[in-house]
Parts: sequence; C-alpha cells; structure tokens
Amino acid sequence: MPRATVVIGMLGTTLDQGLAPHRWERWRPTVALGEHEDLRIDRLELLYSTAHEKLASVVIGDLDLVSPETRIVPHHFELHNPWDFEEVYAALFDFAASYPFDPEHEDYLVHITTGTHVIQICLFLLIESRHIPAKIIQTSPLPQKEMKIAGTYSLIDLDLSRYDKIAERFRRQSEMDAAFLKSGIDTRNSAFNAMIERIEKVGTESMEPILLTGPIGAGKSRMARLIYELRKRRRLVQGDFVAVNCATLRGDAAMSTLFGHKKGAFTGAVGDRNGLLLQANGGVLFLDEVGELGRDEQAMLLRAIEEKRFYPMGADTEKESEFQLICGTNSSLTEQVAAGRFREDLLSRINLWTFRMPALTERREDIEPNLDYEMDRFAEKTGQKIRFNREAKELFLTLATGRDALWRGNFRDLSAGVIRMGTLAGESRITMDIVREEWTRLEKGWQNLAGKDSRSEEDDARLLHSVIGEKADNLDLFDAVQLACVIRECRNSRNLSDAGRRLFAKSRRQKSNPNDADRLRKYLGKFSLSWEDIVTL
Repeated sequence: MPRATVVIGMLGTTLDQGLAPHRWERWRPTVALGEHEDLRIDRLELLYSTAHEKLASVVIGDLDLVSPETRIVPHHFELHNPWDFEEVYAALFDFAASYPFDPEHEDYLVHITTGTHVIQICLFLLIESRHIPAKIIQTSPLPQKEMKIAGTYSLIDLDLSRYDKIAERFRRQSEMDAAFLKSGIDTRNSAFNAMIERIEKVGTESMEPILLTGPIGAGKSRMARLIYELRKRRRLVQGDFVAVNCATLRGDAAMSTLFGHKKGAFTGAVGDRNGLLLQANGGVLFLDEVGELGRDEQAMLLRAIEEKRFYPMGADTEKESEFQLICGTNSSLTEQVAAGRFREDLLSRINLWTFRMPALTERREDIEPNLDYEMDRFAEKTGQKIRFNREAKELFLTLATGRDALWRGNFRDLSAGVIRMGTLAGESRITMDIVREEWTRLEKGWQNLAGKDSRSEEDDARLLHSVIGEKADNLDLFDAVQLACVIRECRNSRNLSDAGRRLFAKSRRQKSNPNDADRLRKYLGKFSLSWEDIVTL
C-alpha cells in the first residue's frame, strides 16, 4: 500500500482571498496546492479561525474541484494575535502535540507560504526540532506572462545532516572548536582527543553544570576558561568568566565572596557587596576545588543552581543570577560524600557532565607537542625565541616520557621547566647541560613531595567505604592497605593493563608472558570488584 501524502497548512487570509468568479484568474497558494500534476495530496489539514469561515468554505470547495482525490480536514485554530510569538508558538506546539502523526505510513509536508511571518517562523522551529515530522513545501506564483495559475513549488528537508556541504561545514566547525579547546596543540593521545570532542559538544549545546576532575596541574582551570571562551565565540554567553579557588574561602568570607552581603551582616561588613554569583550573571562561574566548600555554602549553591535565586548574607530580598557552573576538583567527591563532608544532592546536580583531565603521565605521547607549545608561550612572554640542540631535545624527551618521570605537578612542572631552561639559555639554544640540570631539579622536587605523600589509615578507610561499603570494616589491616593502594593506582591509570604494569612492575620481569591485566582483574575479583566499579565512582 503506497504511503499517503499529508499537507498541513494555514488558510491565507490575504493570498487565498477571492469570492467572485474572477478568483480563478489569480494565484491562490492553498488552492494551487492541488493544481500540480506531479504532486498528489491525499489529505490537507487546513487551519483557520472561525472569523474566516466563509473564505475557508470557498477555498475548500475550489480545492475539491481541482483535486477531488484530496480529503480536506478543517481545523478551527484561534489566535488572539497572530503576530504574538509566544501565543502562536504555544498554539502550534499544542496542535503538534495532539496531532496523531503516523510517519511509518504517511509523509508530511507543511505549507509555509501562508500565515503571518510569526506563524511561518514557529512552524519552521517545530519542524526543525522534529515536533512536526515533516518537510516544508513552499509555493510561489509565476510571472503573469507565463499564464500558469498553479505557480511552482519546492520541498525543503530541514534534516541538515542530509546536506553534504552543510554537514561538512558543521564537521569543520566542530574540529576547529576542538582544536581551540586544545589551545591548538596537536595532541596524540586518542582518549584525550575523544574527551575533547565530547567537551566541545557539551560546551556548545548544554547549559548544565560541568565537573572537571583530575590531579593538580592537569589543566582543569585552563579547560574551564577555554569552555567559556568557546561559548563566547559562539555567542552563547554575554557575561564574564568568574573564577575562585574554594580552598581559599573560609567562614563569613566564603558566604560573602560567593553570595554577597548587606551592610552590617557581620563584623567588618561596612558596606553592601555583590558576590561572585551575581558577577557571573550571563556568564560562567568556575568553582575550583569545589570540595573545599563548607556545608552551608553547598546548600546555598545547590539552590542557586536549581532556582537561579539566592539570598546575600543579611538580605531580606533575593537576588537572581543566570550562570553556567563549572566545578573543578582534584579529590574524590564520592569519598567526601561518604565521609559526610560533601552533600550528596549537590554532587548529583553538578556531575551531570563529568570529565577527568588526565595526568601528564597518562599522556606521555603528548609531552612533545605540549613542550613545543610551552616554548611558544615562553617566546610570547619574553620576546626570546628559544630552541633545543638536537641532542638536548632528544635527551629531554627520553627522560620526560620515561616511566621514571613522575610529573607530580603535571603541566605546571612542564611549564616551569621550560621557563627555567629558556631563561638559562638566554638567546642561545638549550644545551645538554641545561637539560641535565633541569632534570635533576625536577627529580629532587618529586622525591621531596613523595616524602610528604603518606596517607593515614583513616584516609584508606574512607576510600574503601566509598568503594565497597561496610565490607571495608571486615578487612584485615594488611588487605585494607593493599586494596586502597590498588584502587588509587587504578584511578591514576589509563586502563586495566596500564595499572597492572605499574602494580606488578618488578615481578612482571620474571614472567615470559606477563598478563598484567588478568592478574589485576583476578585480584579485584577477590573483593567482587571490577575495573569499572573503581574508576566510575
């Protein structure tokens, strides 16, 4: 059975006019729909107001004469003001929501020629959003000398993915935006590149909060600003980028900094103050180290996210602020929820889009392009264009990409290293001696940090409770320490195999065919855990 063609259209109160016999001498778009020999219309859904009942009756009768195979279904469609966008869109939306579309058996066309410009725009939006699963049919008259009253028609499909040139343009725009988020760095790590593509899509299509996790120096702050700049370029925000490190906020100063205060709200409040939330109105608010916020600030932040309203300290009236929130953290908020230090409802609200910025040790193939980027930044800041001797660069990259390179400060370490080497090189090239001196400095710093990186039994207990719950209480101290170490190593690794190589770095040398992933999988199985259980928490 052939598919039926259904047209949805408004009665043209001006273009469809004509009651006298000479009406057949003029082009009338609704009647002309039925006059095209190559366009069979099985059903016309005609929308009009009761005020134009007489005209509708004439148009329906004339259309029945020229196209008797077309069944015409009249719909009373009342608008108080057909030029009021809100009223028109709501009425057409309700019509589309209640209409029994059957796209499996029928093809739909929306006649876009008649109706006010507001009606045409609203129909366009509903088609583009697929609330009306249709193509557009646009009709137009021919010059009078051609004497063809039917005129012409054209069909337009708003599924833009069908148009190769448009799809290619969208693809190029997406690639340019992704390159912008990478600061133009030609990164090679496939997992990182895939994450950037997802951030580009989310950053340009969603206003929901974004949570950036990962170790210190992995680039969370820079990524937050780049997301803002991308949205600014796309004209999706007009306001400012407002950032604060929550670890620096304590007591009344935290409330005042974020939400503002009225004069006299606390000792030292000598005048009114607008907080950062109000300053970020229309823009982006970046809360770095969000896990450091106090419980009271967390509660107020949750309400501000959901309702876009909040009370400044000491105020009786609310303030409103429409901002996009980006949060950063280098700690596990899940662990903090388990320890009672972070609100579970706030975490649920801010981790709709969560992206983990990987450590530099997880992207060793990206060290070389990032090294070139840092050298270009140094040249911009100082006016000195520095270069390595060939042997010096080979040595630096060999050391930097080796397993012994800890990069505890991640990109901050790399940036600081380039600044030091560039400064020592002056106008000349970076030599082997400069590289060796810098590497000694880096290693010494990492060793000093390692001595301060001890963790307490309480830290291990909180981590284990966040992963295995009450089962942690029944673990021997030996098992608890070992499992906590394994969990942390997994969360700092790219995949199961990478974690296994780190954990079994010594014993694997004694095996002819080491299968680190399988060894680690079996170890986790003792505790009924999988890789996904650990890294997705």
